[in-house]
Amino acid sequence: MLQLNENYLNLKQNYLFSEVAHRTNAYIEANPDKPVIRLGIGDVTKPLTKKTIEALHTAVDHMSDAATFKGYGPEQGYDFLRSSVVNYYKKHGVDIDIKEVFISDGAKSDTGNITDLFGPDNVVLIPDPVYPVYMDTNIMNGRNIKFLDANKDNGFTPMPDENLNADIIYICSPNNPTGAAYTKDQLKVWVDYALNHNSLILFDAAYECFIEDDAIYPHSIFEIQGAKKCVIEFCSFSKTAGFTGTRCGYTIIPLDLIITTSNGQKMSVNSMWTRRQTTKFNGVPYIVQYAAAATLSDEGIKECLENISYYKENARIISSVFDKKGITYFGGKNSPYIWFECPDGMESWDFFDYMLNEIQVVGTPGAGFGTNGTNFFRLTAFGNRENTIEAVNRIDKLL
Repeated sequence: MLQLNENYLNLKQNYLFSEVAHRTNAYIEANPDKPVIRLGIGDVTKPLTKKTIEALHTAVDHMSDAATFKGYGPEQGYDFLRSSVVNYYKKHGVDIDIKEVFISDGAKSDTGNITDLFGPDNVVLIPDPVYPVYMDTNIMNGRNIKFLDANKDNGFTPMPDENLNADIIYICSPNNPTGAAYTKDQLKVWVDYALNHNSLILFDAAYECFIEDDAIYPHSIFEIQGAKKCVIEFCSFSKTAGFTGTRCGYTIIPLDLIITTSNGQKMSVNSMWTRRQTTKFNGVPYIVQYAAAATLSDEGIKECLENISYYKENARIISSVFDKKGITYFGGKNSPYIWFECPDGMESWDFFDYMLNEIQVVGTPGAGFGTNGTNFFRLTAFGNRENTIEAVNRIDKLL
């Protein structure tokens, strides 16, 4: 008899953002005369930069000439992009080897697929609230999940509990959904915890480009001493360069990351991931990788930072209304997300419907990220300026 992976029965019926889209589209269909502003899903709105577009056109031309045409590429990524990532890390004082860089189609894929390397009996520590991919991936695999209590009192940057043992630890900083960011000192505590407990940290750095206080907040966890022995880092061009529709990211797996098996054998996680990728992944298209490399050139970085500054200003504009109203919020600085407390103790899905029906502004209910998000709500700074200002004006009148 055919057997299914019945762990899927333990998943919530609808993925969070699918439910947001369903409710929003139903409202628009019923109220076509009321313009809706979407500040929910973290999708960028600025177009790809000039340098990126030029590189895409050049790469397309390469594909039209037999002398420069590219077929199957290396599963780990082309060296021209991997070396560009190495140089990008150097700008933040981090030395990595090109062999530690794996090009992907985005951080979401690899944060999920990396679990292929680890046994089903591992205990997984996930913060609550959390980006749903971390939790759903491990539910699909039937793993034992423990939740780390992230809340208003600890600034949504919970620290390790020495009495709590976990094999795999998920950390996202700057955080999605809360916008909170760990300091270098805080991450040093996490690295020390992982080393002392033989744990592995899966560190999602997808929003590192929004870091403003470089002396306090790291762009990479590999700025922390000891991290290369206990961390895998994921990053993406989605927010850095606007590649949400172009799809490219990278994963850093240190050569120093060695894990002892149950029979005492030493195994390189880097080698295991290489084996996994060469088996299951055909790589990111040459055209996309060529464009991604262009974004990491000096001129490319400059252009990307201009777009990021635009979103940072949106975040400041959104934050200002909560400052004015005296409403507790997190993020808005070092992050494109503003995570605020729903008024009058309102539950977040009720507040979603309230905002949609009263002022036609869409955000993301915190309950979709976990129990600790029940009375919180997330807005994103990735909208265009005109809509962001209009949304803030509507919120100002509502609250």
